[in-house]
Amino acid sequence: MARKTDGRTLLIWCLVLASVLVLALLQPRVPDLKAYPSAWTLPVVDWLNIGMDWVVGVFKPVFRALSAVMDYPLVWTSAFLGWLPWSVGTVIAVMIGYRAGGWPLATFTLGTLVYILLMGLWPETMNSLALVAVSVPLAVALGFGLGVWGFQSPRAERLLTPLMDITQTVPAFAYLLPILILFGFGPVVGLIAGIIFAFPPMVKNTIVGLREVPADIIESGLMSGATRWQLFFLVRCRAGLRQILLGVNQTTMAALNMIIVASIIGGSEDIGWRVLSTLRKAEFGESLVAGIVIALMAMVLDRITHGLATRAPDMSPPQGFVGRHRFALAVLGMAVLVHLATLALPALRSWPAAWTFDPAGPLNTGIEAFVLWAKPVLDAVKNFIIFTLVLPLKIGLLNVVGPFTWGFTATVWHAAAYAALVAVGAGYALSRGRAGLAVAIASLGLIMFFGLTNLTWPGATLLLIWFGYRSGGTRLALWTAAAVAFMLLTGSYEKAVLSVQLCGLAVLASFLIGTGLGIAAAESDGFSRILRPINDTLQTMPVFVLLIPVIMIFKIGEFSALLAIIAYAVVAPIRYAEYGLRNVPKDVIEAATSMGATRSQLLWRVKVPLAMPNIMLGLNQAIMFGISMLVITALVGTDELGQVIYIGLSKGNFGIGFLAGIAMAVIALLADQFCRAWQRRIDAKLEGAA
Repeated sequence: MARKTDGRTLLIWCLVLASVLVLALLQPRVPDLKAYPSAWTLPVVDWLNIGMDWVVGVFKPVFRALSAVMDYPLVWTSAFLGWLPWSVGTVIAVMIGYRAGGWPLATFTLGTLVYILLMGLWPETMNSLALVAVSVPLAVALGFGLGVWGFQSPRAERLLTPLMDITQTVPAFAYLLPILILFGFGPVVGLIAGIIFAFPPMVKNTIVGLREVPADIIESGLMSGATRWQLFFLVRCRAGLRQILLGVNQTTMAALNMIIVASIIGGSEDIGWRVLSTLRKAEFGESLVAGIVIALMAMVLDRITHGLATRAPDMSPPQGFVGRHRFALAVLGMAVLVHLATLALPALRSWPAAWTFDPAGPLNTGIEAFVLWAKPVLDAVKNFIIFTLVLPLKIGLLNVVGPFTWGFTATVWHAAAYAALVAVGAGYALSRGRAGLAVAIASLGLIMFFGLTNLTWPGATLLLIWFGYRSGGTRLALWTAAAVAFMLLTGSYEKAVLSVQLCGLAVLASFLIGTGLGIAAAESDGFSRILRPINDTLQTMPVFVLLIPVIMIFKIGEFSALLAIIAYAVVAPIRYAEYGLRNVPKDVIEAATSMGATRSQLLWRVKVPLAMPNIMLGLNQAIMFGISMLVITALVGTDELGQVIYIGLSKGNFGIGFLAGIAMAVIALLADQFCRAWQRRIDAKLEGAA
C-alpha cells in the first residue's frame, strides 16, 4: 500500500523528474535514448509466425472440417429468416417485445421493424440476425459450461479470470487472422470471432449467479431430498437464473458489436457489410441509414433480453402443458394465422418496393450544407484542441508552438516563462500542504513540454516504475516494469506510447465529462430521465456506428478518433457516478443535513467522497472501453497499435497483428492494476475516516 508523501518521498520524486528532464535534454545527442535500439529487441514476430505455421500444418484439416460443420446451422438459419415473411417476423417480434416489456417495448419493436422495411434493408437485417441467432446460443452454452466449471473449482476460476480479461482486452481484429487462416474465408469465420468475443460475460455472470444463491435455499433443497443433479439444476440454477439471464443479455450485446467486424472477413451481404462498404466510399448518408438499423436492433434485443431476465417470477405457475406454454402457443398460433394471410395478400410476404424510400440523398445534402455552414466554428474548435492538447501531449509544446499554430515563434524566454509557471504552481501546492498535487503539476508540465514521444524510453520507464510503486507498492512496480520490458523487447514501445497518448487523453475527457454528467443526473431526476435514453443508445450502439457522424463532420484524422473514443467511453463514468451518489447511505445524508450542511457541502464533502469507489470503477471501465476502441479508430487514420493490427490483417502477417493485440491487452491490464491500487487507497481512506 502506498504511503503518504513525506519529505524523503518528495526528494525521490524530485530526483526522478530531474532524471527524466536530463535524459530528455540529452536525447538529441544520444539517439538511442529516444528510440529503443532494434538490436536489443527479440524476434517475437518470427516466433509467433513459426508457431502459427506449425499449428496450421498440423490442425488445419480439423479446423476446416469444424468450419464445414458450423456452416450448416448458419446457412439453415439464414435461409429460414430469408424465407420468413416480414409480416410473420414482425408479429413474432412484437409479441416477444410485449412479453418482455409491455406495450412500450412492443411499440418500440414495431417502430424498429417498420424503419427497417421502409429503408428496404429487411434481407440484409435478416442475414445479420442469423449470425446473432447462431452465435449467441453457442456463446451462451460455452460461457455457461465454463462458468459452472469456475463455480465448482476455485482453481478453474483462477485460470478463467485472467483468460476472460485477456479475451475481452485483446482486440477482436488481433485474433481474426489466425481464425481466418485456420477456418478459411466466409461467414463461419465471423461466427467464430463473435463467439470468442461474446462468451466471457456469460462466464462471469454464471459464476456470480450460482455463487450468490442464499444458503437457506440450498438447505431447503437438501431437506427435500434433492439429488446432486436436482440440487444444481432445479434449485441453484433456478435461484440464480436472473443473474444468468443478465449474462445472456450482455452476451447478445457483445455479439451485436461484432456484426461489422464479422462482415470484414465474412463476405456476406448483411447490414454490417452495408455499413462498412458505404463508409469506405464516403457515402455517409447510406452508412448512417444502415448504422441506425444496427443501433435499433441492439436496443430492441437489449431491452427484450433484459426484460426477460428481470421479469418477476410467476408465484402461481399454471399447470398442464397448455398452461405452462400458453405464450409460446399464442405466438405460434398468430404466426400461422398471419402466414395463411400471406397466401391471399402477397404484400404481407414481400414488402413492396414502392413502399420504400431512400433518405440517403437528402441526408448527404443536409450534412454537406451543415458542414459548410459550421466549418469556421468546427475548424476553430478542432484546431484549438489539436494544438493545445493533442499535439503537445504527443510531441510537446517545444515542437508545437510556432507562427502557424500559436501565432509566434517559441524562444528560450518562452521556455523559461513556462518553467517558471510550472514551478510557481508546484510551489503553491506545496505551500498548501498538497505535495501530491505539486508532483502532479511538475510531472504534467514536464510531459506537456517535451511530449510523450520525446521523454526517452529510460526516463519514461523510470517515471512509470516509481509511479507504480507509489500507487500500489512493490507488486505494482514489478507489474509496471514487466509491462514496459515487454513493450521494449518486442519492439512495441513506440506504438504503445502513441496508443497511450490518444487513449489517455480521450479517457480523461470522457471521465471528466461523464462524471460531471453523472453528478448532475444524481442531483436532478429530470436530467437523469433525459440522460438515460442517450446512455442506452450509446451503450447499445455498435462501435463502428459511432464513427459515422464523427467522420461526416470532422473527416478522418486523430481528432475524429478522439471524439469517437470519448463517445464510446463516456457512458461508464456517467452510470457509475450516478449510481454511487444515489446509493450513499441515507443515514449519513440525514446526519450531515442535521448538522447544517448546505446542498453544495452535502454533495462535495459527503456524497462525492463516499461515492468515490464507484466513480473510480467508472474510470476503470472508461479505460477498458477506450483501449478496445483504439483498433476501431485506426480506420480513420491513427498511427498506433490499432493500425499495426490492421497492417498485420491486410498483409496476412499473424505475428505482427497478434503481438500488437497482446500489447494492447498488456496496457489494459496494467491500467486495471493502477485503478485497483487507487481504489484500495480510497477504500482505506474511507475506512480510516469512519
